[in-house]
Amino acid sequence: MLTQPAEALTDLLLGLVVCALAIGVRHHAGIHRYWQATFWWAGAAALAGFVHHGFLVRWPAVADVSWPVISVMVVVAASYLLAATVEEVLGPGHTRTFWLLRTAGLLAYVVLAATGHAGVAALLACESITFACVLGLWGWAAYRRDPLAVPVLVAIAASGAAAGARALSPAVTARLHLDPTSLYHLAQIVGMVLLYRAVTRGARRVRPEATAALSGRPPARRSRP
Repeated sequence: MLTQPAEALTDLLLGLVVCALAIGVRHHAGIHRYWQATFWWAGAAALAGFVHHGFLVRWPAVADVSWPVISVMVVVAASYLLAATVEEVLGPGHTRTFWLLRTAGLLAYVVLAATGHAGVAALLACESITFACVLGLWGWAAYRRDPLAVPVLVAIAASGAAAGARALSPAVTARLHLDPTSLYHLAQIVGMVLLYRAVTRGARRVRPEATAALSGRPPARRSRP
């Protein structure tokens, strides 16, 4: 028997859907591998959440280890999302920019850990810096009228709204016969599907306009296939 049936089954559904999306991304030519990794890690984290909610929570000592592991998997997925964003918005060859942005969240966590506030909650809170960087880059891309920007921002907004479901009162979500965590899992499916649609509809492109804007050089002309 599952220890937390609703949380486990909705996490299982989320994991299966996201892994299916990862397979779909893999079969679309021209999509950067960072997007594939984003879906794979997100799906793997959800499947690990199924094991956690379904079985491991009955042993508190084990759950105290499994939950941080799942959180680290979410952090890895966020890292690949940032890498894909840098690649799409700024173009290839901006590894240094990625690490500068990524280090901001990691340094924030180091500071919290040094002051005695280490933990999963602190780690995930620091990941908000990563998502702020992602939103900032796609906002800048939207300002430059990148056709991929708005669909990605809509998907991120949907995922953010899904995360907000966790803050709802159980009395509110009970009307849907769900707890806040289970509702979050189901709502997160919408955000991931929207991200998949955005990524697969706009194949990866090198954006010379974005790169030129940062370097000060005029964009190079390139022929369309």
